[in-house]
Amino acid sequence: MSEQHGPTRFGFFIAPYHPLTGNPTLQIHRDLALVELADQLGYTEAWIGEHHSAGLEIIAAPEVFLAAAAQRTRQIRLGTGVNSLPYHQPMMLADRLCLLDHLTMGRAMMGVGPGQLATDAAMMGIDPVRQREMMHESMGVLVRLLRGETVTARTQWYHLEEARLQLLPYRPEGLELAVASTMSPSGAVLAGRHGAGLLSLAASDPSGYEALLPNWKVYTRTMAEHGHTVDRSRWRLVAPMHLAETREQAMREAEWGVGHLVDYIEKLSGRRAPWHTSAGAAVRQWTGEGFPAFGRATIGTPEDAIATIEKLAEQSGGFGTFLLLGLNVADWDATRRSAKLFAEQVIPHFTRANRNRVASLERAHANSERMIGGLTAGIQSAFEQHGQALATALDDGTGA
Repeated sequence: MSEQHGPTRFGFFIAPYHPLTGNPTLQIHRDLALVELADQLGYTEAWIGEHHSAGLEIIAAPEVFLAAAAQRTRQIRLGTGVNSLPYHQPMMLADRLCLLDHLTMGRAMMGVGPGQLATDAAMMGIDPVRQREMMHESMGVLVRLLRGETVTARTQWYHLEEARLQLLPYRPEGLELAVASTMSPSGAVLAGRHGAGLLSLAASDPSGYEALLPNWKVYTRTMAEHGHTVDRSRWRLVAPMHLAETREQAMREAEWGVGHLVDYIEKLSGRRAPWHTSAGAAVRQWTGEGFPAFGRATIGTPEDAIATIEKLAEQSGGFGTFLLLGLNVADWDATRRSAKLFAEQVIPHFTRANRNRVASLERAHANSERMIGGLTAGIQSAFEQHGQALATALDDGTGA
């Protein structure tokens, strides 16, 4: 793999997923603690999802959560991952994101998508067939409002009359936008049309993995058609991982919470999973053929994580940011250790943080004979020059 193909930025994509048996208040605060830990460990981004039903993904307003996270962190960038555009009047959403951008002093990012859960759309009376069309209708208005334009627009679900934002994004270059993409090219087309970044949420799913390069080609062609410059560093890939010192330990730790994911998959699909015989069997399935919607997980060592990311880089041709899918599959102590292992051993591999240190030691090794010889000669010369003074000191009556 060419070194430049690997990501140089890393973060978390937190839906989040939580067992139904836990305390929801503490679970939300645990998500805040994970973002705080990520900031301390030098991760560059954290993305928070929006969901309104099905029980496990319990953050309904990511911008509210991120405002709280901003008060606990210093430098990590904070993104909505994602705002479901059909659920919001676009001017109101743009207003909230601009406020968040100022509260975070320019650390905010806006991820957008059509909405994932059919139960969310059903409660709001939204036809699932129209969700992507609605996303396109909203995105065109959002981009114009965030540029400071005055917009009049009418659709079946919103009406704007000379709408404009009174508060624009914090930075002159505006608010960074990213569009969710999975298997279909819809997200790539929308991102390319408006010059937004691409957020590939299903990179570890076999179908999503195979779609990475085709969707990138759609994205680059659409970007060119609309006069935008393509930048691979704005491409983000998401995959689930849990790390430990050994693969066996990581697998055991993942057994702690894999059951709630299996139950979630079964409840949403209405089908019994054949591998729901034990936690161990579920983890083996997840790291093998994978789970529906969650794809294949890397549950192992930092070396396993590096191998997975390198495969993603080869498959995609190169991307800028890798995001760990936050699943709460292990308990909190194991989750923290995993985040630390990734920061300590995986991130430096791709950022090449130690390249000069390695080069320095290699130079010392390559020149060791000459340098040690010079050092030895220097010590001998010092003894020869000052030998008489040393002898006198030893024999002057105070020594010996």
